[in-house]
Amino acid sequence: MVSKNQIKTITGLQQKKYRKLHKLFFAEGIKVVQELLNSNFELHRLFTTQDIFSELPKDKVDIITEAELKKISALATPNACLALFVVPDEKQVPENGLIVALDDIRDPGNLGTIIRLCDWFGIEHLVCSENCVDVYNPKVVQATMGSITRVNVVYTDLSDYIAKTSLPVFGTFMDGKNIYSEALPKDGIIVMGNEANGISPEIENLVTNKIAIPRFGSLQMTESLNVATAAAITLSEFRRNFESI
Repeated sequence: MVSKNQIKTITGLQQKKYRKLHKLFFAEGIKVVQELLNSNFELHRLFTTQDIFSELPKDKVDIITEAELKKISALATPNACLALFVVPDEKQVPENGLIVALDDIRDPGNLGTIIRLCDWFGIEHLVCSENCVDVYNPKVVQATMGSITRVNVVYTDLSDYIAKTSLPVFGTFMDGKNIYSEALPKDGIIVMGNEANGISPEIENLVTNKIAIPRFGSLQMTESLNVATAAAITLSEFRRNFESI
């Protein structure tokens, strides 16, 4: 059974201030929860309508009804289980390899998708500006489909971070050099900008290599690509370019 205090705490975790207060976040659905259980994330408590996690300590598992799950779920159609996990400490970001940096990404779906893309293309570290959407927002966690367990996401003053790096810094701009004709390195920072405004002027001044994804449509009317789509193309080209060297 889920108590009133538990319902209040869990539903409160939909807000960033309560995630910070309790140092907890939640994940829903068997696939995402199982991915987190198989990782280094620490389980706080699991609520499930099915007895399918028999390997877990009994004192951390509550078998509940579908009606009770609906009271704590953030989904329109709750999916079998909801688990609370401890928010881990951030890890350091090394000065080598490919690193993705996000400048003011606000949409949870975009952040979740970019985390999945980083996982797919072997990008281990994702650096977010302090005004990006929180990685432990339930919609972000859901959109990662478990990739949150394999990508280190940190929040920092992005301009300060980029100003101090010795790595080349790439950013996508409409007037940049054609990404398909550039020699792209295996080490560097790839900056993706805000959904509506792109990369901010402050960060643009720190970009050392401006690149562009060219348009091929005959009318050339499309203003821009969705940031997650642009990230997919950019990461694919960096990896393809390096593998072909």
